[in-house]
Amino acid sequence: MTAPPHDTLTILLIEDDAGDAFLVEELLGESDDPPKIIWVRSLAESRVQLTQDVQCVLVDLSLPDATGLEALEQVLSMAPHAAVLVLTGLNDTHVGAEAVAAGAQDFLVKQDVEARLLARAIRYAMERKRADLAQRRLVEVELLTKENSRLERGLLPVPLLEPGLLEHQARYLPGRRRALLAGDFWDTVQSPDGAVHVVVGDVCGHGPDEAALGVALRIAWRTLVLAGHTGNELLRTLDSVLRLERKSAEIFTTLCIVTIDPTLGTARMHVVGHPPPLLIRDGVIGVVPGTPSGPPLGIFQGVDWTEIEVPLGADWSLLLYTDGLIEATVGGGPDLLGTEGLLRLVHEQDGIHLDRLIDRVIELNQDALSDDLAAVLISRGEER
Repeated sequence: MTAPPHDTLTILLIEDDAGDAFLVEELLGESDDPPKIIWVRSLAESRVQLTQDVQCVLVDLSLPDATGLEALEQVLSMAPHAAVLVLTGLNDTHVGAEAVAAGAQDFLVKQDVEARLLARAIRYAMERKRADLAQRRLVEVELLTKENSRLERGLLPVPLLEPGLLEHQARYLPGRRRALLAGDFWDTVQSPDGAVHVVVGDVCGHGPDEAALGVALRIAWRTLVLAGHTGNELLRTLDSVLRLERKSAEIFTTLCIVTIDPTLGTARMHVVGHPPPLLIRDGVIGVVPGTPSGPPLGIFQGVDWTEIEVPLGADWSLLLYTDGLIEATVGGGPDLLGTEGLLRLVHEQDGIHLDRLIDRVIELNQDALSDDLAAVLISRGEER
């Protein structure tokens, strides 16, 4: 038998027959590393002795206070962490097989037990128990992962936009492995007056806390927009939400909010410490001038952010994105793509084709993007 280094194996023997108990103790005493044996005569006595220190249980199925599989079920319930071997008589081998099917790691026929067989059976039983526990943990992790994925998918936005009004595309790539949510966020909502509202934001940092904060800010933004709030009033409320929900005072958030008027010909926007949106208007590609129009949320209190008026006309495309798109490297080196590099890619592709653009950025980076990315492309006219 083997146990962890410098740790004596502890076995609980549940056996009401003193002769059988003495035989088991004698046989185990012959091993190179004799275990500590705790002998009890009934299930009632075993309840006190079944602590976390017990690594293996040998149980007779003919006890004063329980017999057969009932005895085994009680032991398994009391000691879910321990390997369990059942002791049977010659006439009860079928019960032993049933015991293994019910959860025991193995069974032994008392009349056939000798020192090497007993030691080996205990060792194998403990290995099987470890494997069973590992498999159970794996299943639990997989179930939890699936549940988390369902939860995260439910927190991703669904645009509230009249079909056919504008062409709308959004892409979302969390930097965290196997995550569906990140600190970056986006949303699009059309209000009852016909105006179209878009937000793209970025909570500083990476991890589940930042992802939760991003979701809170997105939902707060959507609620405020549907309640008719815009501009500095909306931003100040979001700033308050951020300060109340963030885990530390160092966490801030950049974002860009855009309100396209019901005619779809002009837009008002606030670029709050955020990368400037790209605008294609009547075939001319550039960044929206006058950005950023104020500091990020969570830095200063009592701030008034400057509103930017943007004429759109009848033929335009507007790309809002987080810095994960422009902080990709070029050729895997230290140089970052930057806004100018992004503009070059748009010129090369003769327009903003979102999937192709992101694929090209990843290609230049020579690896998957390490930072989170959220992007919304909204278009009207031939440029769609």
